[in-house]
Amino acid sequence: MNKFGARGTARLGLGLTTALLASTALASAPAFAQQAAASTDGGVQEVVVTASKREENIQKVPMSIQALDSRKLDQLNVNEFQDYIKFLPSVAFQTLGPNQTSIYMRGVSSGDNANHSGPLPSVGVYLDEQPITTIGGTLDIHVYDIARVEVLPGPQGTLYGASSEAGTLRIITNKPTTAGFSAGYDLEGNTIDHGSGGYVAEGFVNIPLTSNAAIRLVGWDEHDGGYIDNVAGTRTFNTSGTTINNAALVKKDLNTAETIGGRAALKIDLNQNWTIEPTLIAQEQRNKGVFGFEPSVGDLQAQRFQPDNDRDKWVQAAMTVTGKIGKYDLTYSGGYFVRDVYQNSDYTDYSVAYDAAYGSGHYWRDANGNPLSAPLQEIHGKDHFSKFSHEARIASPATDRFRFIGGLFYERQTHWIIQDYEIQGFSPTLAVPGFPNTIWLTDQQRIDRDDAAFAEVSYDITKHLTITAGVRGYEYSNYLKGFYGFSENYDALTGFGSGMGDTGQNCQAGKSFRNAPCVNLSKPATGSGETHKINLTYKFDDQRLVYFTYSTGYRPGGVNRSGDFGSYQSDKLTNYEIGFKTSWFDRKVVFNGAFYDEDWNNFQFSFLGPNSLTIIENAPQANIKGVETSIEWRATQALTFTGGAAYNDAQLAKNFCGTDQNTGLLIPSCANADAIAVKGAQLPYTPKIKTNLTARYTFQLANWDGHVQGSVIYQDRNFVGLRTADVQELGTMPGYASADFSVGATKDGLSLELFVKNAFDERGQVNRYTPCTVSICSASYNNVSPTIQPAVYVIPIQPMTIGVKVGQKF
Repeated sequence: MNKFGARGTARLGLGLTTALLASTALASAPAFAQQAAASTDGGVQEVVVTASKREENIQKVPMSIQALDSRKLDQLNVNEFQDYIKFLPSVAFQTLGPNQTSIYMRGVSSGDNANHSGPLPSVGVYLDEQPITTIGGTLDIHVYDIARVEVLPGPQGTLYGASSEAGTLRIITNKPTTAGFSAGYDLEGNTIDHGSGGYVAEGFVNIPLTSNAAIRLVGWDEHDGGYIDNVAGTRTFNTSGTTINNAALVKKDLNTAETIGGRAALKIDLNQNWTIEPTLIAQEQRNKGVFGFEPSVGDLQAQRFQPDNDRDKWVQAAMTVTGKIGKYDLTYSGGYFVRDVYQNSDYTDYSVAYDAAYGSGHYWRDANGNPLSAPLQEIHGKDHFSKFSHEARIASPATDRFRFIGGLFYERQTHWIIQDYEIQGFSPTLAVPGFPNTIWLTDQQRIDRDDAAFAEVSYDITKHLTITAGVRGYEYSNYLKGFYGFSENYDALTGFGSGMGDTGQNCQAGKSFRNAPCVNLSKPATGSGETHKINLTYKFDDQRLVYFTYSTGYRPGGVNRSGDFGSYQSDKLTNYEIGFKTSWFDRKVVFNGAFYDEDWNNFQFSFLGPNSLTIIENAPQANIKGVETSIEWRATQALTFTGGAAYNDAQLAKNFCGTDQNTGLLIPSCANADAIAVKGAQLPYTPKIKTNLTARYTFQLANWDGHVQGSVIYQDRNFVGLRTADVQELGTMPGYASADFSVGATKDGLSLELFVKNAFDERGQVNRYTPCTVSICSASYNNVSPTIQPAVYVIPIQPMTIGVKVGQKF
């Protein structure tokens, strides 16, 4: 049976053509020297990182860094975000599926729902030198021809800004080189247990154009099979008594994902001192279905009544210029990023719940004024993101006793948001003007701007002791303008008053925004301040150091759409950290770790308020105490162990009692029974323990270099919400362990690999959610029938996946 289908087969052919381009006319090219698994002296291979915005051996950098280099990414069969994130113990995440993911580090999480009008992310994501963080979710960048993935947990204090409050994730691509021609391709076929098949085709070519210029071209085409079945089900609307079914949409393995993209990078050495590197990267991803199942329906099964799909396409153009003036290194990095997301979502569960809770079906009328018999809601979303960023910095030689790095940073990002909630056949007189069938509309523009100047200096007090101090001054300006809500006629009919108002009184005179019926939202938020860093490092010798770091980070404040809630303030993270970097037994063992105590003050907390409108308030304080470690042990020339672990005790430091709506200030104290969340509550999406261990054994197999590898990943239970009500309603995500195995061989640049991911088909949970607010779901479904429970969806890790991969490098 062809699991790919006709369209998939055509795309596979296109992908193979892209990948095999690298091998055209290369039969006589010299064999590619495969990267060794260890240094030439038999120790653990050194990894060079740029976390401190200088190229340095990771063991020499006095800060906690978790890095997966190209060798490790290949060994772990990494293609996408969830493939590598499980091997980064300090990183947690919340997701609804591909391209809908929020990242957290060291437990700094309040369970943000990634709403378009919610807080900015607390973790910054960089592609090479350019920030690509967006409020709509982390980009699910296909991982191929990547030099490394770097994780910098904790506030960076100086070198990274607004969205790096809790840490930074950096994806570093391989750069063009004039050293010589090289090329390669990889082809993969896989199948998912309980699901369908998939494939990956990818290739690269590096071509020296002249003695001082080279170009690198990369392409990929990936099809991920589905494993969530849309099964037959019914829903009954309380007002009309109508029962609907989804027979027309029943389908197995609905949640497929297709990703295609490419990268072109050019390097030109203008002379011995100056180099320019323009890069263009683009990717498009198309997803179908939902990536969660309903446990009440069945394992890996859901009941959806309208199509769910999304299309996410983005392009980034970047330019990096490096050079020298005298002994000083200068770097300019600029980028323009644009992203468009189109999404259609079934909102039937919400419609049924709202009708049962409030009798809303009486107001969902047709053109003749009669209640609709089956008022199913669906959401049509359009998001347009753009981002300009510029950074210029100067650095003195890293070998100077007194050395510094300083620079200027500017970023402006915009987000045009359309969320169109439609009921087919909805009365034209009740619909939002200019938007047929629309009961609720969000049409608004968000602008976030960040300006900063930073400086960091280091001084070697002795040959063993170094002190580093840094400061980053910033200003931010955020603005939200547009329309959200119901039409004037619908407000008058229902008395909700959430939109134009029942007499249009919410509209602001003389203002307009695109095609929106009026402007009822126009709010700015501004602020300024400083973040700091102090580091004291003691080097025992070239192989061992210890350090102490004090650093701070921040996240800008912003505005609430609802007029009933004031602006929310910036929050601040303060970090106290003691760490060590050590190598032992001629670098046969590398063992690093850090102990930290972090205070998260006035932190931003988002939740669904009236009409499921996202509201942001400042919660009082949370504290995180933790430790993170990593080890690599080359036990013999053939056997290597690699592992990492993190422990985070992240909890609320006092009762969260909400905000006084008259003053906009936190209510200072309340009884546990009145608290939104109680002191000691574990912060959401934060397993106390997350760990992984990989063993790899190499051997000779005839004339091939063979290997077998096994990995075990474990994480403790965690929660999906901070509010007590959320935890009670949605429950906890149990701890789980999963295992990956692979066996393969290489010879003269040719590689063969057989792998299995999640070998024991564990149903590890990474998210739980419900499409409507807790109180509405509970009350409404129980009003319909005591036997019907709220629709709770569980996002699982991907079921057992078996694949075979062949590749070649020239």
